Amino acid sequence: MDSTVLSASHLKKSFGQKEVLHNLSFDLERGKVTALIGENGAGKTTIMKTILGISEFSGSIELDKQSVSVHDHRALDSVGALIEYPGLYGYLTAREQLTLFATGNDKKGKVDDVLNKLHMTGYADQKTASYSLGMRQKMGIALALVNKPMLVILDEPMNGLDPKANKELRDLIAEEKAQGVSFLISSHILTELQKIADDVIVIDKGNLIFAGTMSQILDNGKHFIEIQTDKDEVAQQALTEAGYQTDLDQGQLRVLVKDDSLNHLLTALLDQDLTIKRIYEQPADLETSVFNAIGE
Repeated sequence: MDSTVLSASHLKKSFGQKEVLHNLSFDLERGKVTALIGENGAGKTTIMKTILGISEFSGSIELDKQSVSVHDHRALDSVGALIEYPGLYGYLTAREQLTLFATGNDKKGKVDDVLNKLHMTGYADQKTASYSLGMRQKMGIALALVNKPMLVILDEPMNGLDPKANKELRDLIAEEKAQGVSFLISSHILTELQKIADDVIVIDKGNLIFAGTMSQILDNGKHFIEIQTDKDEVAQQALTEAGYQTDLDQGQLRVLVKDDSLNHLLTALLDQDLTIKRIYEQPADLETSVFNAIGE
């Protein structure tokens, strides 16, 4: 089986005279979680709608070797999606609406399964008009998953979820991924994406800035060391004179380092007759790495 579940080639999209997607090409790997990252208006939702064949585009999209277009959605039978806000029938319960959208055999089994996975059984028989924002968001995710798709596209799925529900969603995505399901997820909550994504696509103003693995983009982030001494101002001055970029804020000295060697840094400190109380590495974070990628 091909490791690529979806391949997009030379995607272009315009609204009138304004081109919003500029010749984008990328692949989604089977059984992987891909994070789609960009500022508001960068084109994330447009990419997702284009993959779903909702609007015209130029270029090509193949899902499991089948072409997708606004005129041919047959390949999308194996795709589940939550785009922007879930559209719910307020006069139906969660169970009723999921049953309405379930396809194929054993609809009841599919509905019961997704309700259990999303911990929704306690309110599955309430009409969705009474749902809170977080409950509505879970309902939208349930609709995306109910038919056991091979690719799931989620636009801001963490919106409205509390920390417990976020953790449950991460666990569910990990479970589905282990079964071979692929995910394309857009979110502004980069700390959550860093925990679950295998691959990353970064776009800016409709241009592809980065496409690669999570570890590759984190390697692009700045590497900081945080230090506590008995003479932090002396330590900062010594490191600045030694050529390091430093920041001292509320008794916390942070130093930008460009390689893994600390010998030069430690020598600069120990020459000042001070005591190093604590030194530790600040892990690379996705937010800094994305800003760096866009800046470059």
